[in-house]
Amino acid sequence: MQTQKPLLPEVARRTAAWCGVVLLVAGVAAVAIFLCIVLKTAVTPVLLALLGTALLGPVHRRMTAHGVNRSLAAGVTCALLVAVGGGAGYIVVAALIETGDQIVDSLKDAGQWVIDHFGLEDGANVDALADNAKKLVEKFGASAAGGILSGISLVGSFIATAVLSLLLTFFFLRDSDRAVKLAHSIAPRGTGDLVEAMGRRAFEAVEGFMRGTTFIALIDAVCITVGLLILRVPGAVGLGALVFVGAYIPYLGAFLSGAVAVLVALADRGFAIALWALGIVLAVQVLEGHILQPMIQSRTVQMHPAMIMIALTAGASVAGLLGMLLAVPVCAAVFGIIGELRKGLPEGPEASSAGPSAGPPGEPAPGTPGTP
Repeated sequence: MQTQKPLLPEVARRTAAWCGVVLLVAGVAAVAIFLCIVLKTAVTPVLLALLGTALLGPVHRRMTAHGVNRSLAAGVTCALLVAVGGGAGYIVVAALIETGDQIVDSLKDAGQWVIDHFGLEDGANVDALADNAKKLVEKFGASAAGGILSGISLVGSFIATAVLSLLLTFFFLRDSDRAVKLAHSIAPRGTGDLVEAMGRRAFEAVEGFMRGTTFIALIDAVCITVGLLILRVPGAVGLGALVFVGAYIPYLGAFLSGAVAVLVALADRGFAIALWALGIVLAVQVLEGHILQPMIQSRTVQMHPAMIMIALTAGASVAGLLGMLLAVPVCAAVFGIIGELRKGLPEGPEASSAGPSAGPPGEPAPGTPGTP
């Protein structure tokens, strides 16, 4: 009996099948992002706690390996987080407050230098820009004074988020040994091992990102601060603190903080010192890109710079500065999950032996066993 000829050729049916998969994944991702935005009050502390757990996990594991009770180890680790994080935050904020006026004045002088040397007197006026900025700040200050209850609510929300994140970090550290059992209990039948492997891979990626980024940020900040102090650039400590904070936003943060350091050097110390400052910033970036990142992060976070920039843009559009801070670790976790899923796919001659008779995604080719 003669079979009916398919309405569409094989290539068209394959393309349609893949388009259906892409649309389904995009729809699920859009719903997930929408729910995260709606429930951001609960989602933000969870994500921050996961980052804190990833950063402090090795300390907690080392303490428990030496016989310390899990609850006590988690409490000590969280106290260490508060002490170190609070101390570092105080140093950064104090440095920025102490040298903030110097940095702003130097940036204004640098802008005037650019205008004077490039013949832009008719089209730009730094004083006018400064006055407009001052008026804008005063306007927002008046609005803030008028809406003081809103400001108090914002501070209260920030404190509540910080406390909840700390408590969740404690519980995540203390009960991390139960995560495997939880993964097997909620996973569909027969997929527990796969869910466990994906969870481990995602957490390892986030853990590697947090440890590596913190270590790299510290080295960058120390090197640039020492270089600026040698060049006698004003506000060197504050600029170093800015470099440390900006390092958590890959590429973009380093570019902005480095540009500010060079402009401050240009305004206060002249063109030659600005070139030296630029050389120091570029040398630190070369050290980071060619030595530190390959040694520290290459085994856990493998993302192309273009993907990182796209992730930063998407994170900024969804959640502003917080989205930029969370974009790369979230993408690192997603890439870790994808890498674990790819282990179950056929490779080499086995993948090509299916030929044109292979079906659409999700439908195993004839003669090959399906995968869950």
